[in-house]
Formats: sequence, structure tokens, C-alpha cells
Amino acid sequence: MGVDNQKNHLKAYGITYWVLNKDLKVKWLLNYQGGSFLLPDTEAIQRECQIRGVSFDVISNAKAEAILEDISSPSQNMEAVVLEKAPKIAVYTPEGKLPWDDAVTMVLNYAEIPYETVYDEEVLNDGLLLFDWLHLHHEDFTGQFGKFYGAYRAASWYINEKQAAETLAQKLGYNKVSEEKSAVAHKIRDYVVGGGFMFAMCSATDSFDIALSAEGVDICEPMFDGDGSDAGYQNKINFNKTFAFTNYQLERSPTVYEFSSIDMTQKRKVSKTTDYFSLMEFSAKWDPIPSMLCQNHTALVKGFMGQTTSFTRDEIKSNVLVMGENKTNGEAKYIHGIKGKGFFTFYGGHDPEDYQHRVGDPKTELDLHPTSPGYRLILNNVLFPAAKKKKQKT
Repeated sequence: MGVDNQKNHLKAYGITYWVLNKDLKVKWLLNYQGGSFLLPDTEAIQRECQIRGVSFDVISNAKAEAILEDISSPSQNMEAVVLEKAPKIAVYTPEGKLPWDDAVTMVLNYAEIPYETVYDEEVLNDGLLLFDWLHLHHEDFTGQFGKFYGAYRAASWYINEKQAAETLAQKLGYNKVSEEKSAVAHKIRDYVVGGGFMFAMCSATDSFDIALSAEGVDICEPMFDGDGSDAGYQNKINFNKTFAFTNYQLERSPTVYEFSSIDMTQKRKVSKTTDYFSLMEFSAKWDPIPSMLCQNHTALVKGFMGQTTSFTRDEIKSNVLVMGENKTNGEAKYIHGIKGKGFFTFYGGHDPEDYQHRVGDPKTELDLHPTSPGYRLILNNVLFPAAKKKKQKT
């Protein structure tokens, strides 16, 4: 999985998932040649790699043992993590959304990793209990319809999506979309606390935390929910309820395409040519989780924008791990934390290979980006639940 010896990093994750789905175990060699996978050697696996265009080396048992012995040395910042079971994957996304509207859906399709889609009805009926891993599509959990009102309130797609959301909320027994989305956010919170793995990108990150912190508080203006917001609602926000963010200021104007001060989109001082973020280096032996999530063939990854591009560093809770950052800009791009028995990862931006994705833009063709470091981070998270849990070294 190094920079020079793998021609399709993304499909390599699909091969690994395919092997796990055959009830075979895989060793993920953290920090060894870009985070390589050690697979059993069978004709079927070799053939599948050839069909999918994935590079591989066939090595002897003696060579494999030598590699594992080298990795186990205390002097090496490497570790071999056993992957045991293919995680059952859910993508939270509304019906009718096109696959290229969401980077995770796109890369799962490209890597040929199976998943199921769920939305509000399934979530509220405890459907998440069937899954090991959940991705949140670029959703607005605050009930403000993506804050698209300023630019798109007269657009037919906006009117139709708003009406569909209101109809669904009423069907599910809620008076407002904001109340229904709050209930969904809290069900997702319970899923994570109970041991689930949640991954979110773009606006699903900050809007999820805002919805949790605004429980029982009306932060929506009349054009969103038909009545006024609560007076002084900023002072009623409870940051103790959030996963990742704290002390943020909500954006009150309904015409501003922004949820809060969490997002760095309007505060950035970089251009497309200079926009990169650095992946942090962790101890593979002592911190295998962030090491897994940061496996890549480069430590410097191209930046990309979204409604929520990146996170204000000063508004991230102290117990949340920053795994990717642009220090010059004072922003975090890729963060991870523990909630109850479960885990969450937030990744800022919309599409790692579409710098400034806009409504109506053409889809990204991942055939043109088979070695994308930005997309590899998504797939690291997909395989994360497959890892064998190790006892704490204490």
C-alpha cells in the first residue's frame, strides 16, 4: 500500500473487505509500506485482485514471519492488527439522493464494499442496531434545511426537499422537522454510546452536535419551522451534550450559508494550490486506533471544501483527538473521539477530489483517482470496526 507499489489503493480496501466476508482473517500492517494488508494466499484472492486491478506480492511463510517479527520490534513504530469480521455498513441518506452527492457512498461503490441505506424511519425504529458502522450523509440535523434558504429558496429542488422533509416529519408524528431531526440525532447518539462506530463528513458533523446541544431549544427562524426562535437561544445551548465541539456561536441569520463558528470555510487564508492538511503520527503499538485511521501513503493530503470545510481548533473538546490539521490556518480537518462504548470520526469537507463542490457540479470519477489519499481516510474508518479488540497494556 505504498506510494509506488499499489496502483489502486481504494480497491485494495474492497479486496480486504471481500476476504473478511469469506470468514478469513487479515493482518493490517500499520505503518508498514503505507499500511499494507497481509492476506491469506489463495488462487481465488489472487484472481480477485487481478480482476479489480489491485497490486499484490506473493510472499513465502518465512518472509511473512520475518516481516511480522520486524514489525513487533519495540524499535519500530509499526504494529500488526488482526481484522476478523467484515463490518455491516449503513449509510444514512434520504431516498432519491444520487450516489455522487456523497463521497462515502461513491467510494464504497468504487471499492465494491456492500452497504445498506437507512433514513429517519429506520433510525427512529432502532434499525441501527443491525449495523456495526454508520455514515451520516451531508445532513442538516438542525431542521434549517441545509441553510440553503438565502441562495436557493426559490429553486424547485429546495422547495421539493423542504416539503418532503415536512411530510416525513408529520408522518413520523412530529410537528416540526427540527423536532424530528433532533429525535434522529439522539437515536444516533444512543447507537454510538451503545458501541456503534459513526463516521460523518461536511455539514453532518457540526449540525449533529448542534442538534444535540439545542435539545428542547428552538433555534429555527419562521421560514424554517413556521414560528420564531427562542429568545436568547445562544445562552441555552448545552455543550455538555455534544460529541466533539464546545463554546461555539450559532449563526443566527437564515440567509447566511453557515451553521456556527465551528466551521472554518469563511475564515480560511489558503488557496486551492496551497491547501493541504497534515496527518498526525501516532504510536502504532500504544495508539493503534488513531494509527489505523491515519494509514496512508503520504502524510500530506490535499485539502477540499464543503459547507463545513474544517473545524475551528479552539472549539474542539480537549478529549477529542485531532488526527489531521492545517496548523497555519488554526484548523482541524480530521478528528476522532470516544462516546460511551462507541467511536466517532468527523471529516471536514465534501469530496476529497472535488476542491469546491457546488450544487449541480458533475460527479467525481474515482477511476481517475484510484490512489486518492483523501479517500483512503474514509476507507480506513470503514475497516476500523473489523479490528480485533486488544486488552489495554496497563
